[in-house]
Amino acid sequence: MRETKKRKITRPKTRLGLPDLDQAKTAVLASLRSPESQRSYRHSIDEFVLWYCSEPRLSFNKTVVTRYRIHLEERQLAPGTVNVRLAAVRRLAYEAADTGLLSPELAAGIRRVKGSKKLGIRLGNWLTVNEARSLWQMPDTRTLKGKRDRAMLSVLLGCGLRRSELTELTLDHLQRREEHWAIVDLVGKGGHIRTVPLPDWVKRSIDDWLASARIAEGRIFRRVCRAGMVWGTDMTEKVVWQDSESRHTAVPSSVSSKES
Repeated sequence: MRETKKRKITRPKTRLGLPDLDQAKTAVLASLRSPESQRSYRHSIDEFVLWYCSEPRLSFNKTVVTRYRIHLEERQLAPGTVNVRLAAVRRLAYEAADTGLLSPELAAGIRRVKGSKKLGIRLGNWLTVNEARSLWQMPDTRTLKGKRDRAMLSVLLGCGLRRSELTELTLDHLQRREEHWAIVDLVGKGGHIRTVPLPDWVKRSIDDWLASARIAEGRIFRRVCRAGMVWGTDMTEKVVWQDSESRHTAVPSSVSSKES
């Protein structure tokens, strides 16, 4: 008689080793578009893996992730920081389950782990209306760089854009919609697309910069060399950060950045 070979049934694991965690981590990072998000998630996952592997053969489940949250809170990390770390762990569990490494039931339990509660007022230094106005008026608009900086501050303060979004703005983003100007089809964090109203005073600052810089297409904001001329066809987030940071020291508070 011919013996029937039994197929080996592979079942999802409850405990993940370093190769499994590395595979899930790679899948998480590949699913993220933003370099900043990749850097943040990589750091958060590495910290969790270090903690997870230091414990004796833990199962990757809701109870363990809850213990990890308690561990983070005992380190007196801010609630926002704890929640960012937990978001990375939840994403790790999701990708592990999606690739068959982890049971879907365990992954679902991990995704239900609650984050830390944010109590009290929001952290950070926030400008008052008068401080924001003073910051906006600081650039010397008699120079080309001053016109550019005034326009950048207008967009940051008046539209609430992130630095990365500011540097990606093009003339095609500025469109007239229902008798009002707007920034249309702006791709932001996580690939989300939105439309942002453009106040008239912000539009005037942008127009003043564009006319002086003689920019008719492409990126709106560009580098300005020491000779006072437009240099290149774009600018980096670092330039925006350094320029804004140098002006923050002149006011009591600082503009709270949305970059993360």
